[in-house]
Amino acid sequence: MKTVAVISQKGGAGKTTLALHLAVAAQSAGVVTLVLDADPQATASTWSTWREAAEPDVIDCASPPLLARKLEQAAALGAELVVIDTPPHADSMSAAACRAADLILVPCRPRGFDLAAVQQTADLVRVSGKPGFVVFTAGPIRAPKLYAEAAELIRGFGLELAPVTMSERAAYHHATGAGRTAGEVDPAGKAAAEVAALWTWTRERVNLSTRQPNKGKAK
Repeated sequence: MKTVAVISQKGGAGKTTLALHLAVAAQSAGVVTLVLDADPQATASTWSTWREAAEPDVIDCASPPLLARKLEQAAALGAELVVIDTPPHADSMSAAACRAADLILVPCRPRGFDLAAVQQTADLVRVSGKPGFVVFTAGPIRAPKLYAEAAELIRGFGLELAPVTMSERAAYHHATGAGRTAGEVDPAGKAAAEVAALWTWTRERVNLSTRQPNKGKAK
């Protein structure tokens, strides 16, 4: 089983949107996937309720000491990939998620205050010793100078950049509010293409193979 932790010390960075879109893309590719909702706001769990029991499953994880046990249970249930959605401003849970992860993704808006907050998150990634990448989220669709300057700052914090950006697109907001993802509401859309590219890159990073979508469900 592989584990991806989505962390950021700043609220509103797009952690849940990233986690859920990645999990659905994996499940759609035939990888049995679970989401661990470690955020007390339980946004991922709420989204799962709106989704009306469609895969992937979302499991609550209220405290850091429970994380290892929840991951063991996920493996026992047949999960091949677990995506951990962490809370902001929670060093203990974020640190535990980093230690458990095979890959750490750090969503970040390419703007001043958001970029400054990445430095604290970078420290958590560095201490964990796990590979960590920043994923730019909710940024303008065409702003090469902005992204180049943001990338330079991120690298200065000792983090690498994922080669895929989840831009500011209405499809992400419309989809999550309906318990869906952008690729499900508009499969031919640009948001769907971004998520597909992010999943392909993530799959390669954690060495997960894909196959035909699995009709069954881990129980």
